[in-house]
Amino acid sequence: MARRSSLSIRIVEGKNLPAKDITGSSDPYCLVKVDNEPVIRTATVWKTLCPFWGEEYQVHLPPTFHAVAFYVMDEDALSRDDVIGKVCFTRDTLASHPKGFSGWVHLTEVDPDEEVQGEIHLRLEVVTRTQAHRLRCSVLEARDLAPKDRNGASDPFVRVRYRGRTQETSIVKKSRYPRWNEIFEFELEEGAPEALCVEAWDWDLVSRNDFLGKVVFNVQRLWAVQQEEGWFRLQPDKSKSRQEEGNLGSLQLEVRLRDETVLPSGCYQPLVQLLCHEVKLGTQGPGQLIPLIEETTSTECRQDVATNLLKIFLGQGLAKDFLDLLFQLELGRTSEANTLFRSNSLASKSMESFLKVAGMRYLHSVLGPIIDKVFEEKKYVELDPSKVEVKDVGCTGLHRPQTEAEVLEHSAQTLRAHLGALLSALSRSVRACPAVVRATFRQLFLRVRERFPSTQHENVPFIAVTSFLCLRFFSPAIMAPKLFHLRERHADARTSRTLLLLAKAVQNVGNMDTPASRAKEAWMEPLQPTVHQGVAQLKDFITKLVDIEEKEAELDLQRALSLQAPPLKEGPLFIHKTKGKGPLMSSFKKLHFSLTTEALSFAKTPNSKKSTLIKLSNIRAAEKVEEKSFGSSHVMQVIYTDDAGRPQTAYLQCKCVNELNQWLSALRKVSINNSGLLGSYHPGVFRGDKWSCCHQKDKTGRSSRSQVPAERQTLCSQALLKPLRTHWPSFSRCCRASKRPTGPAQPAPLPWSQTTSWSRRRETCPTLPHQAPCQPDPAKTTVGWPTARWIDAPWSQRGRREPEAQETRPPPQHPLCSWPPHLAPLMVC
Repeated sequence: MARRSSLSIRIVEGKNLPAKDITGSSDPYCLVKVDNEPVIRTATVWKTLCPFWGEEYQVHLPPTFHAVAFYVMDEDALSRDDVIGKVCFTRDTLASHPKGFSGWVHLTEVDPDEEVQGEIHLRLEVVTRTQAHRLRCSVLEARDLAPKDRNGASDPFVRVRYRGRTQETSIVKKSRYPRWNEIFEFELEEGAPEALCVEAWDWDLVSRNDFLGKVVFNVQRLWAVQQEEGWFRLQPDKSKSRQEEGNLGSLQLEVRLRDETVLPSGCYQPLVQLLCHEVKLGTQGPGQLIPLIEETTSTECRQDVATNLLKIFLGQGLAKDFLDLLFQLELGRTSEANTLFRSNSLASKSMESFLKVAGMRYLHSVLGPIIDKVFEEKKYVELDPSKVEVKDVGCTGLHRPQTEAEVLEHSAQTLRAHLGALLSALSRSVRACPAVVRATFRQLFLRVRERFPSTQHENVPFIAVTSFLCLRFFSPAIMAPKLFHLRERHADARTSRTLLLLAKAVQNVGNMDTPASRAKEAWMEPLQPTVHQGVAQLKDFITKLVDIEEKEAELDLQRALSLQAPPLKEGPLFIHKTKGKGPLMSSFKKLHFSLTTEALSFAKTPNSKKSTLIKLSNIRAAEKVEEKSFGSSHVMQVIYTDDAGRPQTAYLQCKCVNELNQWLSALRKVSINNSGLLGSYHPGVFRGDKWSCCHQKDKTGRSSRSQVPAERQTLCSQALLKPLRTHWPSFSRCCRASKRPTGPAQPAPLPWSQTTSWSRRRETCPTLPHQAPCQPDPAKTTVGWPTARWIDAPWSQRGRREPEAQETRPPPQHPLCSWPPHLAPLMVC
C-alpha cells in the first residue's frame, strides 16, 4: 500500500496586471513552483495586461509537499524577467476544498525574505562543565539553498543568535551546498526563556546580504533531550509587516488536490476481471456494472472515470469492445437522432480520451502543415462585418486603405484556401489512420445505422462519426493548437481569430451543412460553396475509413506492432560533454534526440540517420544540474557506463522546465529496473579539480565525513537519487532525501517508520535489501494527454536519517497506472 498525491491545475487567465514595460504593457507568463522549485511554465502572452492561457496540467507529488505557488512573470529579452506577483496555496488550504478551488485570486507582492528553500544540518548539545552549563551548536552543512546571485549560486554563511550574542561562520563562496563544521558555544542558564535562532545568509560585497532562511529552537526542550542532531528545513522570516503596493491584478485558477491510496495490484484484479467479463458479454450479458457506473458518476468527475476505465480496457486489449458497449447503451436511450452523442456522457468522454491516445500522431500528420501555414502567414481574417477593423489591415496600394468589402473578400479567399487544404489532406489520410481507430469508427457507424435505418436518417451515421472526429477532436485542436502540441506557443489575437473561423467552418462540414448550422451565423455564407463541397469529400472519406474488416484491422495492428516501436520521447536538445580531466568544453550543439525502449539516440535532423548515444540498460541515473554549472538553466545529466564499463556523463539542455521534467520522467521510467542504479550523485559538474556543487576534489570518491557510514552518504552529502519508483511511479524529479517535520525546534528524531518523507523509505535508507520492482513495461507509462499534460513534480528536499527500524513491504502495483505493451505504437509523449 502506498499513498500518492496529485494536483489538477488549470491556469485560466489574468486581468488588470500592472504594466512592466515602457510601452505600457507586459508580456506575462505563469510559473508554478512546488516548495519553491519550478515544475510548470506556461507560454508567454505578448503585449497584454489581461492574458489568457487556458492551460491544464496534472502534477504528481509525494503526499508530504508543503505548498504550491503561482508566479506571474513579465518576460524581458535583455534583462531578468520581472515578478508581477504571486498566489500561494498551502497543502492544508487545498485539502479544505475537496472538490477543488476555482475562482479569481488577487496577486500579492513577492517578499525576498519569504522565498527560501533548503535545509541545514545542525547538532545541538547541552554540555555540563563543573557547575556551569553551556549550549553547544555545531553548524555542519546545508543543502539546496536558494540561488541569490546572478551566477545561480550563493555565498552562504550562518549567523547563530542567543541571548543577545551573535556568532557567525565563515563564508563559503559560490555554493548552494556549503560545509562549515564549525562549533559555537553559549552560556546557558536553566529556565531562560530565550530561543536559539540559526539564520542562513548570502554574503554580498556591495549590496545588503540576502536572507536564506532560519530555524528557531526552544531551548527549554533542549534541556529535556540534552542532544539533538538532524536536517532542519529553513523557514521564511515572517516578522516583517507586509506593505500594500497597490493592485497587482488577479489570476483565475482551478486547482484540485487528490490524495490516493494505491493498493497492491492483486487487490484490483477481481474488479478488473468483473469489468472485462461484462464488456466481453456486451449488452446481452446479465451484468449492469457499466450502466451503474455511468448513472452514479457526477458530471464533474465523469472525465476522470472515463479516462481510468479506458486505461483498464486498453491494458486488457478490450478498448474497442468497451467503446462498442457504451455506443449501444447511448443509442438505447436516445430517441432523437439530432441529440445523439451531443451530451457529456460516459461514451462521449471515453471516446474523446481514446482519440487523444490512439489518434494523436494521425492528428499531427493531418493538421500540422495547415496550422503551420496559418501561423506563418499571420493574415488579418474576418468574416463578421460588425468586427471588421480596416485600420488593422493596412493599405492595398501606397495611399488607399482597403475597404470593408475588400477585407471580407480577401478573408473569404484565405479561409477557403485553408479549408480546402485541410479537407484534401483529410481525404488522403485513410491509410494513415490507425487500424484500431478505424475499427472503432466502423463499429460506431454500423451501430448507428442499425438504430436509425430509415432514409431520412441516412446522414446520421456520418454525423455520429464526425461528432467525434471533427467536433471533439479536430476543431478543438485547430482552436488551441498548443494544447494539442501542434505549436510551442499560443497564437496572437489575429491568428487566433483565423483559427476560430477555420474551426467553425470545420464544424459546419462535420454537421453535414444542416440548415440549423447555417442559420446560426449568416455571415459565414461566403464559405458555403467550399463547405458544401467538403461535405461530399467528408462522406466519401468516412465511407473509406469504415471500410475495414475485422481480420484486416487485426493484421494492420499486428503489422504495426512488428515494426520498430515509435519513440517514447523525442525532440531537440543541446548536448554538452566532458572530455578527459580538463574543464568542460564551452561549446554545445543542437541535435534531435529520440528515446525508445532500447536506447537514447541522436541525429542532426528528425529524418537523419540516428546514432546511439546511450543504451538504456547502461543508464545509472538521470538528474538535474545546478544552473550555475553551465550558466544555463534546464540542464540534466544522464550518468551511464560505456561498453567498457567506464562511468560517463552526458549533459543535455532542454528548452524549458516542462521539457526538462518530461525528459527526466521518460528516462527514469525506462531505466527503472536497471541494475546498478546509483544511490547518490553530484548536482554540479567536475570542473578543473573540484565539483562545482560541494567543492570536493575527489571526482569519484565519497564524502570524507566520519560521523556517518560511507555507504549511507551521498557524493556531496546532499543529493540523493531515486533508485526505484515503486510507490510513486509517476515521479520524475531528482529525489532529494527525506525531511524532518517542519516548524521551529523539532523533537528528537522519530523512529524511521514514522518519519515524514518526500522519498520512499527504500530511498531514505539505501542499505535496505532490494525489493523486487513491479517490472512495469516502459511503454506503459508514456502517454501524455494533450489537454492535461502529465508533468511530474520535483522533490525539493534531500537528506537521510539513520533508521531505527527496518521495514520490508511488497511493492504495490496499480493497474490504472499502466499502459499495455501491445499499444506501444499508439503511444505518444
